[in-house]
Amino acid sequence: MTDAPRAVDVVVIGGGQAGLAAGYHLCRAKADFVILDVQHEPGGAWRHAWPSLRLSSPAQYSSLPGRMMSSAPGGGYPGAAEVVAYLSDYERRHEPPVIRSSTVQAVRQGEGGRLAVETRAGTWQARVVISATGTWWRPSVPHYPGIGDFTGRQLHTAGYDGPETFHGKNVVIVGGGNSAAQILAEVSTVVETTWVTSRPPRLLPDEVDGRALFDLATRRHQAALAGESATGIGDLGDIVAVPAVREARDRGALKAEPMFTRITPEGVAWSDGTTLACDAIVWCTGFRPAFGHLAPLRLRGADGLIPTDGTRALGEPRLHLLGYGDWSGPASATLIGRCGSERNRGCRRATGSPVRAGGRRPDAGGCRPRA
Repeated sequence: MTDAPRAVDVVVIGGGQAGLAAGYHLCRAKADFVILDVQHEPGGAWRHAWPSLRLSSPAQYSSLPGRMMSSAPGGGYPGAAEVVAYLSDYERRHEPPVIRSSTVQAVRQGEGGRLAVETRAGTWQARVVISATGTWWRPSVPHYPGIGDFTGRQLHTAGYDGPETFHGKNVVIVGGGNSAAQILAEVSTVVETTWVTSRPPRLLPDEVDGRALFDLATRRHQAALAGESATGIGDLGDIVAVPAVREARDRGALKAEPMFTRITPEGVAWSDGTTLACDAIVWCTGFRPAFGHLAPLRLRGADGLIPTDGTRALGEPRLHLLGYGDWSGPASATLIGRCGSERNRGCRRATGSPVRAGGRRPDAGGCRPRA
C-alpha cells in the first residue's frame, strides 16, 4: 500500500462474489480501480460457511460473469468448498487488482470531489465507491425474554460448523429459511431436534430452484418499475428443496413448532405454559448489511438501510451498494444476482463515468483472462 497510488477512479470494498463481479465489469471498462478485501485468501464469506451448505441453484445457474462454474460432483447443487474453489479460480483467471488483508475502517467525504476510503494502511481517494461487503459479518439474533439466562449453548448460523458437536444433545433450531432447513436436515440425523418458526415453513416445489426464483424476482422488479403487480417469491414458498432437505422431509423431520415466547435457563417456553428443555439453540435468523464503514456518510434511513435507486445510494450518487439483499437489486444477495448484464445495472452505471481516457494504471495488474 505504501508504494501504490492512493488516488483511483473506483474503490471496491469487498472481494467476495459481489466485489469480483464488479471487478469483472470494471476490467472490461478499463477502469482505474482496486478491490480492498479484508480476507487473507479468495472465497469471501463462503470460506467461513459450514461444510454441508449448498447453493440453491445448480452450477450452470450460479456463475459470475465471464467464467462458468463447473458442475458439482454428480451434478446438483454446489457446496461451500466448490464455491470457494470457483471463486479462487475466478480470481486467478481474471487477476483483478485485489489488495488482501485490507480492512476498510470508514468512507467519508474526501478531497477534490472524491470519497476518502480509510484503511489501516492508509487512505484511498476515489471518484466512485462500490461497497460489496455483504451480510455474513453481521449475524442477526432477535431478542427474547430470558435469552441471557439460558445455561446451554447458543450459536448463530455463522458459527455453525457441523453436527458433530451436538452428539447427545437436545437442539432447538430457530428460523424458517433455507439455512434453518439445511442445518435441521443435517443435525436431525444425529440428535433430537425441535424446529421452531414464526410462521409455518413452506417448501418450494421440487422442480423450483434458485434459477427460477431469480427469474421470478427479476420479473417482479421489472413489473414494479412499470407500476404493475407480479407474483412474488413468497407466493411460491420459502425453502429450496435441495436433496438433503428433501430427504429430511421424506423422513418426517421437517415438522415445525410455533415460535416460543421466552427462554428459560433450561430451555424455551411458549405462551400456553408449555416448556421444552434443550442443550443448544441454533439461531438461523438471518443477517444485517455489513456497512458500518459507511456510517460517516450518514445515509441510513429509518429502517436501518441506505435508500437506493437500483444500486446507487440516493443520498450519495458516488456510492453503489452490491450484494446486500433485494433492496439493492433483484436477487442481489445471491451468487447469480450480483452483477448480471441486465439483472443488475449498478456495475455498468458505476463503470460508465469514472473511466479516464488512459484506462487503468499500468501497475494495476490483472484483468487478463487466463486458461
